[in-house]
Amino acid sequence: MFRIFVVLFLTVPLLEIFLLLKVGDLIGALWTVFLVVLTAVIGVSLLRMQGLNTIHRLQASTARGELPAIPMIEGAMLLFAGALLLTPGFFTDAVGFAILIPQFRQYLALKILTQGTWASVNMQGQSGSQSSHQSHTFNGDYKKIDED
Repeated sequence: MFRIFVVLFLTVPLLEIFLLLKVGDLIGALWTVFLVVLTAVIGVSLLRMQGLNTIHRLQASTARGELPAIPMIEGAMLLFAGALLLTPGFFTDAVGFAILIPQFRQYLALKILTQGTWASVNMQGQSGSQSSHQSHTFNGDYKKIDED
């Protein structure tokens, strides 16, 4: 995992610098800066709309008594998309805008949720239990003791 972060922290800035130089050669430095600022402004406004929509879906699922796992994961993804959109560059903007597409974001959130569930099932299976369907319900009595 550490190697992945090292590779990302080295390659993404280099890719951004390369793309900024190439676009600057094609359209000029001022237009490149304008385009970077424009994508940030458009991205933040789209992010605001998507974030409010996600908050409404989270509140609605909570009101129905459902676990709002997907909207919570999507909220975290929107925070990540916001960070990418505010980072100057075209590659990070492209990834940030991709995360802003609701169908793509929901697909990724579902993938993250199912992979997390799969990992917890695998960990239970390796812990030595014979069945992953064992019940962990405990029965008992209780007595309330007042501290008067």
